[in-house]
Amino acid sequence: METRKLILYIAQSIDEYIAKPNDDLSFLDLVATEGEDYGYQSLMNRIDAVIMGRKTYDWVMSQVPQFPHAEMKSYIITRTVRENIGNIEFYNGDITELVQRLKAESGKDIFVDGGAQVVNLLLKYKLLDELIISTIPILLGAGVRLFQEGFPEQKLSLISSQHYKSGLVQSHYRLAP
Repeated sequence: METRKLILYIAQSIDEYIAKPNDDLSFLDLVATEGEDYGYQSLMNRIDAVIMGRKTYDWVMSQVPQFPHAEMKSYIITRTVRENIGNIEFYNGDITELVQRLKAESGKDIFVDGGAQVVNLLLKYKLLDELIISTIPILLGAGVRLFQEGFPEQKLSLISSQHYKSGLVQSHYRLAP
């Protein structure tokens, strides 16, 4: 049995910001193109679980009436105790234990859907298997950085790189074991 992979799929500015100040994601609209999902549906076909930070979850829920991943098991990483909602578990335990447990279970891959604090914790403990990073052609100059200090050096292998008419460039990496 092949081990489930933990896959980060995220967009950033050229200067590595995933949000403008005040968690503003409006810069993502620069590359919104009808009929183009930048591989999102292909990724969704590969996964059956989601890990997401609480701030990202709260932002998503402020934008939509229903959680977009409600049909699959979702783990919202938080420091506070909250009551679970259907398939959504508000998880405040050890993230390493959660990921190891999920990888040991049978199933499809696991999608990491932000935010920066969760991504950097996963990097700190070398838990990510793949990174799919879409770079949007804009320099923001301030906001929430994707990569922060404090995680160990990790070598990557490029799986693929693709550019789109919108100017978005998507790079898919595998982390070396």
